[in-house]
Amino acid sequence: MTEENNRISYGTRVVYSFAAGFLATLIFHQLTLWVLWQAGLAPFAPFSLTATSPFGIPAVLSLALWGGLWGILFALVEDRFPPGVWYWGSAFLFGALLASLVALLIVLPLKGRPLGGGWGLPLLVTAFLINGAWGIGTALFLRLFVKRRTN
Repeated sequence: MTEENNRISYGTRVVYSFAAGFLATLIFHQLTLWVLWQAGLAPFAPFSLTATSPFGIPAVLSLALWGGLWGILFALVEDRFPPGVWYWGSAFLFGALLASLVALLIVLPLKGRPLGGGWGLPLLVTAFLINGAWGIGTALFLRLFVKRRTN
């Protein structure tokens, strides 16, 4: 995808990356959470409309905005992912490992929750799977946006 990336400006790539991460949160992340919730495996429900601090926006929208920012970070490193099926595995692992570790080790304690959320297996598995799904979705949307722009 490096050749295609060279055909679009840096600003356009940032916008596409943000949009890819934002949409991947709303679709891949939250639908994976919905499946896990329906199966009784997830410790929290998807599509939360609970207001967040300090701006009072729904939690799912706040999460999508953060997903967009993560999408920009994703785009900065995804050119280093190996090609083929390994690309998709790397995309999954980027979300599953990096985003999950940040959520468990930084975000939860900042919100006054225990480090790692208490290290309960349902939370860990849920975080790994929903963030990995986000990685796949971000990769898919980013490729679609860049391909559409370069054709």
